[in-house]
Amino acid sequence: MNPWIRALALLIAVFVAAPMFIVIPMSFSSAASLTFPPPGYTLANYVSFFSDPNWTQPLTNSLVIGLGTVCVTMLFSVPASFALVRHIFAGRALFNLLIMLPMIVPTIVMALGYYIYFGQLRLVQSYLGVILAHSCIAMPMSTLILTAALKGFDRSVERAAMNLGASPFTTFRLITFPILRPAFTVAGLFAFIASFDEAVISLFISGRDKATLPRQMFNAVRQEADPTISAASSFLFLLVLAGICVWLAPQLIRRRTRAADQSQGNGATQPAAAAS
Repeated sequence: MNPWIRALALLIAVFVAAPMFIVIPMSFSSAASLTFPPPGYTLANYVSFFSDPNWTQPLTNSLVIGLGTVCVTMLFSVPASFALVRHIFAGRALFNLLIMLPMIVPTIVMALGYYIYFGQLRLVQSYLGVILAHSCIAMPMSTLILTAALKGFDRSVERAAMNLGASPFTTFRLITFPILRPAFTVAGLFAFIASFDEAVISLFISGRDKATLPRQMFNAVRQEADPTISAASSFLFLLVLAGICVWLAPQLIRRRTRAADQSQGNGATQPAAAAS
């Protein structure tokens, strides 16, 4: 690779990661406000984050809403992806456009629309309303991931299973899903992260009792610049990093297993070749 391209990539990576080198040290700061560099180091911000109901309740709400968003998103994005990839029907292009629309329309516009529409349905300030709104935001990315995986899927293994007498559901459970499990995992992970990180829609429809962690962080900055927000930011970063590690770990394990198998195979063939 060109050294200039490597230097540019490294510069971009440092620029993207630079805020975390500020936020994480500030989360251990002993100052009573957001101060960098920290005058001292303590765990008081993390103790406050995990013990203060003003922070623990939004964290619990975000986890519940995030898991609900994953369930609703996968419930709709999986059949939508199969329909787009494996079937030809009238209005397929329009159907695809409607699914991708949340990626095009500004979030503030969608939040206002959800507030008006969900207000009529009495879903404002409810878990269900926030989950449905977050699912609409997460569905485009999840659908893109699943459609990309389905386009590269070899359907001959499904046909072989059906020729042996397996029903469509059994084929999906024993053949399709195990092969596409990484794509399903990544799609669900992106849905959870999209929900956990969403702040604009939560400001409009979550309300005080169903406030999410990003909304509480926004309120903390706007009202009093609570230093606990640095601990909350670090927790969000570590949560996303853990999700990425969970996704990458099986791939790394499989690669190492394949490399070990190949090395053992090469080691076995060399003595045989020498003996012959």
